Amino acid sequence: MDPQAKKTVLRKIPHGVYVVGVAQDGVLNAFTATWLTQVSFTPALVALCVRKDSHSFAMVQASRVFSVNLLGKQQKLLAEHFVKPAAAAGEKLKGVPHRPGKTGAPILEEAMAHFECEVREIANIHGDHALVIGEVIDAGVQRDEPALTLMDTGWHYGG
Repeated sequence: MDPQAKKTVLRKIPHGVYVVGVAQDGVLNAFTATWLTQVSFTPALVALCVRKDSHSFAMVQASRVFSVNLLGKQQKLLAEHFVKPAAAAGEKLKGVPHRPGKTGAPILEEAMAHFECEVREIANIHGDHALVIGEVIDAGVQRDEPALTLMDTGWHYGG
């Protein structure tokens, strides 16, 4: 297999750009994610991939909840704010208007829409990212507009 071809092809898979919020024992964090998809209508389930060696993944494992904040096409800077790990960026939610959702996970006031999930399953023991299956238990729409995608940002994540 041509490794460069594999990388190029995998980077062509369309992805949205989201800010995922996590909460555990009163501690909040958020990170930018691109690997998210709906996997069931009934119940409403989504699959989210989270880097296994991240602090946020440990929080998801412990709390079993997360929020997904959907961003509009013009919100690349907001997505960028949450890219760096918390240890490098400090408290990432400081100065970013947010509120606790039904699960306690942060909902960004500037997000165009959001939903919250309770974790139902965690899989992928072989990969560097865990596959987290969450059931959507709450949702809200602040405004209806086109969503930010990875292609809009010029970033690459995958391959």
